[in-house]
Amino acid sequence: MRRRKFFIGLPMATALFGMGTPAFVVAADLAPELFVNQVTTQVMQSLRADKSYAGNVSKIGLLVEQQIMPHVNFRRMCASAVGPGWTKATVDQQKQIQDEFKTLLIRIYAGALSQINEQVIAVKTPRYSPDDSEVIVKTEIRGNGDPIQLDYRLEKTPGQGLGWKIINFNVLGVWMIETYRSQFVRVLNSEGIDGLIALLKERNKTNVKNSVIN
Repeated sequence: MRRRKFFIGLPMATALFGMGTPAFVVAADLAPELFVNQVTTQVMQSLRADKSYAGNVSKIGLLVEQQIMPHVNFRRMCASAVGPGWTKATVDQQKQIQDEFKTLLIRIYAGALSQINEQVIAVKTPRYSPDDSEVIVKTEIRGNGDPIQLDYRLEKTPGQGLGWKIINFNVLGVWMIETYRSQFVRVLNSEGIDGLIALLKERNKTNVKNSVIN
């Protein structure tokens, strides 16, 4: 099977968890910009409070799964990334894709987090209507080097957790789901759903030291 490269740049993964201002008290239905601030700062505060996380990608991965992943709508993200092929997959195939995709992202993020030091995040207040079901919150990661643009696309989930779920990311003008969709479609067209599952599983067996699936 010919290997294809699935790419999500390290700056993107690093930016997802930039350090921000102190976390807000957990409350239902936060304003979207407060939600983004709280989610991104919570994990960084945990990392700074426990030095045993330093360089421990496996332990950081557990932290990411516990503190970040509950705020991500993975089923919607997977369905969007796979595209029309998602509805053709069986329930079991959908679950396998979702599980492997989640594992891939957790390991990418954990690897990036292990390299973060003193970055800060500036969260911009979005323009939106209270009736909007989706909102884009723009942020900027500032630290060593040039600032990194990071936008979060959120869906409203009233009465659930903090009132929002993450459904996509945009770093430096690149939306993550759209990037994956263009890469997944090549595998789906040539090898089908089982081919995509096999490739994701193969990659998740290796140590993720960067963001490329070879």
